[in-house]
Amino acid sequence: MSTYLQYVEIVHNPSSKPIDKAVIWLHGLGANGHDFAVCVPHLGLSDELSVRFIFPHAPHAPVTINGGYVMPSWYDIIERSLDRKVDIKQIQTSGDWVDELIDEQIAKGIPAKNIIIAGFSQGGAVAYHYALSSDKKLAGLIAMSTYFATKDVITPKHTDLPIRIDHGSYDDVVPTTLGVQAYEYLTSLGYTPTFHQYPMAHQASLAQLADIGRWINEMFGKKE
Repeated sequence: MSTYLQYVEIVHNPSSKPIDKAVIWLHGLGANGHDFAVCVPHLGLSDELSVRFIFPHAPHAPVTINGGYVMPSWYDIIERSLDRKVDIKQIQTSGDWVDELIDEQIAKGIPAKNIIIAGFSQGGAVAYHYALSSDKKLAGLIAMSTYFATKDVITPKHTDLPIRIDHGSYDDVVPTTLGVQAYEYLTSLGYTPTFHQYPMAHQASLAQLADIGRWINEMFGKKE
């Protein structure tokens, strides 16, 4: 178990062969690791894969835009504006915690190239930051209903990293515009992200989860 973050762990197909793949999935503001743990059965993952899912719980901290109310949060959101003024240092610290989780999986025999990081909303901003700035090359990045908050303070690496960006057409929390901006920015840097829009608000949908599951099957299938 991580020395800092507690988490929910679910293993898809814990067969007799070693578990050699992992997905670390970060929740959004005010939620916890259980929020997306329930989604694993809806992914439709291949029976040929053994995958360990790690759903960490963010620490509790005051959030400025919510009147300083203490809640599970990966970082402070200072202004509710289109530019999303946020505490960059806290995002970097959360990225360090993700690195600790990945090192833990590596110690258990899963190489970084077999690890996907996924994140929703706040968790997606941390996932962007970590996956694109880390020296470790991952199997992929899933950015759900989120934005690239640290693009001005990092030097993105690994332009061949598979990136899937999902967003709801009716998202009134994180406007779809921010998802499109991340897609266009990454494309300009030489990445080849895919962008998927769903008829939903700030949430996940069953159709989206099925698509994500097919994407995970494809990414991990390349590693067989």
